[in-house]
Parts: sequence; C-alpha cells; structure tokens
Amino acid sequence: MNMTIQNLRVAGIFVVTAFLLLIPYVAMQFTSEVNWKPMDFLAAGVLLVGAGIACELVLRFVKGLGARIATIAIVILLLLLVWVELAVGIFGTPFAGS
Repeated sequence: MNMTIQNLRVAGIFVVTAFLLLIPYVAMQFTSEVNWKPMDFLAAGVLLVGAGIACELVLRFVKGLGARIATIAIVILLLLLVWVELAVGIFGTPFAGS
C-alpha cells in the first residue's frame, strides 16, 4: 500500500481524537454537568489514540477481511469496556477508582 495513504490514516487518527476531545471541552464551557479534569482528557486521548493505532496496525498487518473485521471489533469492544469502567466503574475494579 502507498505510504502516503497510511500516513494520512495516522494523521486522521490524531485529528479525530482531537475533535472528539473538543466535545467535552466545549460542553464544559456551557454546563457544570460536564466536569473533566486534565487527567480525564489525557486518559481519553490515550485510549482513543491507542485504539486508533491498534486499528491501523490491524489494517496494515492482518490480511483476511474477516480477520480484520473481527480484530477491529475486539479492539473497539475493549476500548468501550475500558471507557465504561473508567466512567462509571461498572465492574467495580480499582482501575476505576472504586
């Protein structure tokens, strides 16, 4: 695959992550119900960039379409599980500060 396309996808990961992190930042300007600390933004950024890079690596190295879809689905599921655990501590682990 052309190296430029891969570089564009990686740049896209960072742009999409920045855009997604702008949503709670802007919401914090209008309501007190959204109250993120700098560490919250850092954790969310690491999770989103990590999941994006993991998906990029899957696209680069996994050959079969079915295997790609399954692996990316697992990456997204893990992202969502960690996000939910950090947000509300649904599993009650010390990871969430419970």
